[in-house]
Amino acid sequence: QVRLVESGGGLVQPGGSLRLSCAASGFTFSAYDMSWYREAPGKSREMVAYINSDGRRRYTDSVEGRFTISRDNAKSTVDLQMNALKPEDTAVYYCGRGYGNYWGQGTQVTVSS
Repeated sequence: QVRLVESGGGLVQPGGSLRLSCAASGFTFSAYDMSWYREAPGKSREMVAYINSDGRRRYTDSVEGRFTISRDNAKSTVDLQMNALKPEDTAVYYCGRGYGNYWGQGTQVTVSS
């Protein structure tokens, strides 16, 4: 069965960096688009970054230039490098297959001084 497992969240000060990783299994990873979403308290889940199976990337405007999504098809992983973090980036971050037909369990990212 499809399984997505996120790791790498935590507490970081404003301006700091974190790298999230998602390990995928149960499907042919290289054939699928992958994504990172986030859900902040009281807000709906929003797409943060998306990477096509051919490596094309896109980002939501609020993270453009600060976040980078990447994938390693040999390892079946998709990462999210987050730099220059802001308090408004605080959320639970979810790895998704495509536009979210499968989700991981989420990892908490808290940006606070």
